[in-house]
Amino acid sequence: MSQTSQPQSALQLPFVLSLDVGTSSTRTMLFDASGYAVPGIVAQSKYKLTTSGLGEVSVDADMLTDVVVRTIDNALKAAGPLAQQIAAVSMDTFWHSLLGVDEHNRPLTPVITWEDTRAFGAAVELRMKLDEKAVHDRTGARFHASYWPAKLFWQLANQPDIFARVKQWISFGEYLHRRFLGRAVCSLSIASGTGMLRTRARAWDEELMGVLNVKPEQMPTLGDTHDVIKGLTLEYAERWPVLRDIPWFPAIGDGASACIGSGCASSDNWSLTIGTSSAIRVVLDPEKVVPPMGLWLYLIDGRRAVLGGALSEGGNLVSWLDATLKWASLPEAEQEASKLSPDEHGLTLLPYISGERSLGWHAEARMTISGVSLHTTPADLLRASCEALAYHLRSVYKEIQLTLQVEQQHLSPKVICSGGALLSSTLLQNIVSDTLGTALYPSLDLEASARGAALLALEALGVIPDVAQIAPNLLSPVIPDTGRGEIYRKAAARQQQLYEKLL
Repeated sequence: MSQTSQPQSALQLPFVLSLDVGTSSTRTMLFDASGYAVPGIVAQSKYKLTTSGLGEVSVDADMLTDVVVRTIDNALKAAGPLAQQIAAVSMDTFWHSLLGVDEHNRPLTPVITWEDTRAFGAAVELRMKLDEKAVHDRTGARFHASYWPAKLFWQLANQPDIFARVKQWISFGEYLHRRFLGRAVCSLSIASGTGMLRTRARAWDEELMGVLNVKPEQMPTLGDTHDVIKGLTLEYAERWPVLRDIPWFPAIGDGASACIGSGCASSDNWSLTIGTSSAIRVVLDPEKVVPPMGLWLYLIDGRRAVLGGALSEGGNLVSWLDATLKWASLPEAEQEASKLSPDEHGLTLLPYISGERSLGWHAEARMTISGVSLHTTPADLLRASCEALAYHLRSVYKEIQLTLQVEQQHLSPKVICSGGALLSSTLLQNIVSDTLGTALYPSLDLEASARGAALLALEALGVIPDVAQIAPNLLSPVIPDTGRGEIYRKAAARQQQLYEKLL
């Protein structure tokens, strides 16, 4: 539960039910009119992705729908009579998902997630066929296995029979709404995360559709955050009568939602998130910036965008280490790693267990550890992994600073951090703060994505004038140590040398 929940006596009406569909679990929470979590009303269900040695990372659409249904059931049960005051349903989902459905909205493919790297070769082919910089300038996205162009190109080449039968290509958010409501719109936020949307034109890219053999009618209908849908299908109207006739808002990307929910709705506050993956994001006017090739630009809605960069690794790297090394206790392992001095382990590590995104976009990259000896310990590996993540985040941070000319203008944006992997780890917080050379302000809103979706819904309903006016709820800052920072920056240079040799 969010630490910024309110006692029931202080709650303000109306309520928003917020669905947060992440890459390892889904949550359903209730928020009041001021964006506070209603205490005791949160339902969470974990699920497992389908993976393979070939790079597949996917999930069955109907199985995931059942997981979401279960969390809604449990949240409404916990709400009891408070559910009668729900005025809308908001939702965020993991960005970049791709699902092919037939004319009856039945899945022909699994939901292919951003972690799926099978299409890395397709991305390379697209770079040879098209002017990648021109496409990036239009769409805000590179050719990479995480985005739709490479995924569709891979589908066309490797599963042509299924490709030919697909009536529409959609994301999981639209599929969920079609199941619940009978129809759906694709928000500008989700659309911009596909790598297929012309950001400034707010339209699907004709050149990409032509190369990928995708017809315009096979792309989902576009909409904005205000384009709500009402009226549950009979099955779900009977199941959730309190939600039957209220507005359901289109799904938005979880990264955009996390920015809003953690109090980073303007360029004064930058969002640093380490959950399953990692990212640094800045909310700004999409008309005022063209992202460099290492970064991306996605829309939140028709007037706001997020500029940033993401790593495919974060908490998933720590979880992999935990499962592989079979620690008796992850907190105990972190305590041992905390006793080590910065870079004491002597390891140089590229952390790409799920391929690289920002800044180099090598989807085929894999984890590399240099310097292992007989004296290397599990604590060494944990600390080296945390440091390696921080070094890559620093490169993204510096690229954003350069793009926005922050240092030249002597601006000092506040870096607000969120995400379970970061907020639960004092070790990681200190390493990241020291490496970036800036204070980190941990967010008290532990479920920032769910809260962000709710806040955007409240803004669309006219309950909140502007989400940027909502003050962040923060803990005391983590202050960087300049001495440790200098050690980390030297180690980061060594990591960069290894990166250049291999990639």
